[in-house]
Amino acid sequence: MERQHYRVDGLVNETIKTQMKNSLDKIDGVDNVCIDLGRGTVEVIYNPPATKSEIENCIERTGHFIE
Repeated sequence: MERQHYRVDGLVNETIKTQMKNSLDKIDGVDNVCIDLGRGTVEVIYNPPATKSEIENCIERTGHFIE
């Protein structure tokens, strides 16, 4: 099981949090997504076939940047 932790800009409300969580949950292999609005962080726990690159691309496709 892999774990990636990201600092992401623009995590400002529950709607954005829900949209990002739903997008990441659609990736095959993602087991758990934890988003902390106060810290502006996203933690993703996953197994193959999910990849770090796929997760990062998903975050950026939601309109946010990884810091």
